[in-house]
Amino acid sequence: MSDEAIRVGAHGPQGPRDDEQPGPGVYEPAGQPSAEPERDASKEAAETVLKAFGGVRGMVDMTLPGLVYIVAFNITHKVPTAAWSALALCAVFVVVRLARRETIQHAFSGVFGVAIGAWISMKTGKAEDFYLPGLLWNVGYCLALAVSALVRWPMIGLMLGPITGEMFTWRKQNPGRLAAYTRATWAWVLIMGLKPVILFPLYFTHNINLLGWLKVALGIPPLLLAMYVTWRILLTAPPPIKAELDEEEPEE
Repeated sequence: MSDEAIRVGAHGPQGPRDDEQPGPGVYEPAGQPSAEPERDASKEAAETVLKAFGGVRGMVDMTLPGLVYIVAFNITHKVPTAAWSALALCAVFVVVRLARRETIQHAFSGVFGVAIGAWISMKTGKAEDFYLPGLLWNVGYCLALAVSALVRWPMIGLMLGPITGEMFTWRKQNPGRLAAYTRATWAWVLIMGLKPVILFPLYFTHNINLLGWLKVALGIPPLLLAMYVTWRILLTAPPPIKAELDEEEPEE
């Protein structure tokens, strides 16, 4: 029996009835694949940006100690008291995260930075030195971002690759994502580079109040802007190619 006879016998001479038509997502015409999976993959990859940088909680953990420091210094006018107050808040953050069984990565990095700033400021007796390690870190971070983009190993790709499951497939197999990660990395250089450009001159004026309040004000907004720009770039990038991990098959 011919294929045509089989089709006519199964559905009648007019082909399949309306109630037999394949539903959405069950059948796609040849040559017209659905764009939904690609959009979903790109959106999922883009949404990992906030997670990679600790989320809102991580940004708060990194910003509040500086606020406590400048408030305590204005009240007491004593560098050690202000420094210990900031350290105490960092310790509280770590304890709370441990109690909730959350990751302490971002809280611990905040403790480390605050501890160095507190030690330097107490040693020199200069209140503005509390912010010096953070300023130097910003400069070094921006330089590292720029170098990574120039050598075609953009840092944003290195940070997000393990989270998206693509690892380093974007490096050789997905040129569109390499270009997107490179653009995102340069965006971070420009946005985060504004902080030391604005704050370093204030550091040398020894105006602790202006330096301290601006440091707090420039804590979260530039970070959110950089994350948003990265998110927008990744939304239009090709979806990630998941890395295939070599795993030995278990013996039967």
